[in-house]
Amino acid sequence: MISEENFYSIALRECNLIGDINFYKLVKAFGSAKEAWEKAKKEYSTVDGIGRKIISEIGSDIHLKFAEKELKFCENNNIKIRLRHREKHPCLLNECDDAPAILYQKGNIDDTLKMVSIVGTRNLTSYGKKFIENFFEETKSFNFISVSGLALGADKEVHEQSIQYQTPTIAVLAHGFHTLYPSKNKKLSEKIIEKDGALLTEFNSSRKPDRENFIQRNRIVAGLSPSTIIVETGFGGGSISTATFANNYNREVFALPGKITDLYSQGCNQLIFQNKASAISTIKDLIDLLGFNNPKEKIGELFPDSKTSIQLTENQSIIHQSIMENPQISLDDLAQQISLPTYKILPIILELELLGKVKSLSGRQFIVI
Repeated sequence: MISEENFYSIALRECNLIGDINFYKLVKAFGSAKEAWEKAKKEYSTVDGIGRKIISEIGSDIHLKFAEKELKFCENNNIKIRLRHREKHPCLLNECDDAPAILYQKGNIDDTLKMVSIVGTRNLTSYGKKFIENFFEETKSFNFISVSGLALGADKEVHEQSIQYQTPTIAVLAHGFHTLYPSKNKKLSEKIIEKDGALLTEFNSSRKPDRENFIQRNRIVAGLSPSTIIVETGFGGGSISTATFANNYNREVFALPGKITDLYSQGCNQLIFQNKASAISTIKDLIDLLGFNNPKEKIGELFPDSKTSIQLTENQSIIHQSIMENPQISLDDLAQQISLPTYKILPIILELELLGKVKSLSGRQFIVI
């Protein structure tokens, strides 16, 4: 039996000027969505930041009828409803200020497992595909949940590799459960549920896969996990927004570096250069940084056949040595110590990151790895 609180939550969230943040203010102030629906019209002035215009649609029969219809749709389609103010969201997502008020879920989510979000371009290259394959091959002995967006390209590969290696996976949708976009992934979506994964969306059954919904969806992809991996993306690609949300939530972001001439590596390289993501050097190092426990099997490197010792240039050696002697040194202090301007140091730092010698921390600080 779906609860009365679900009914009033859907009605309240359907009001045009009550977004996720205003919804949360109201239910926290009045104790429940039902109480907010019944009292906010008269007592809205007691809630900070809530004015007459915002609550103008509360009490509308149209929204109550919609909520009734939506609850029937959920019952008929085995859709679970998760309410943020009832602390039913996955733990990390619940910490985000702009977390969705309501989540609709098909399938199962084990909230005790660590989640890792992995996204990338729809135009996945063989380089990105190989990385995803290697990542799931090397993490098959770990218990975690992968998170992606069910788009074509990188997202699809993430979900498929998860299924192949029996890793539960969550697909976050940019529309309601009345449809599936892209339709090519319908069978994949069914397989995700069948293999103990889940489909998740904040959008009710009236919401189509409109363009703006995809950016909105990306904040959930970033919010669910302590770490987000960007496989491949061009300048301004959708994955950049996911990285931005993850940074804003103070979560870790990792990016797969590539040639500066490769179109779908340029966004990753830019994130690394701007210290908005750490460069991925080997899968072994990445797994360590993700905080997984020691596996039963030996973990190989991203490029396991490459055994050549790397000879650093003079400037690379100077900077590498300085960082080694001064862990977490800032860019300004480094520039002062080696008497080089910051604009000359940053490209060398990027080179060292790509070589797997240095890692950038927040606040433009660096350590040797």
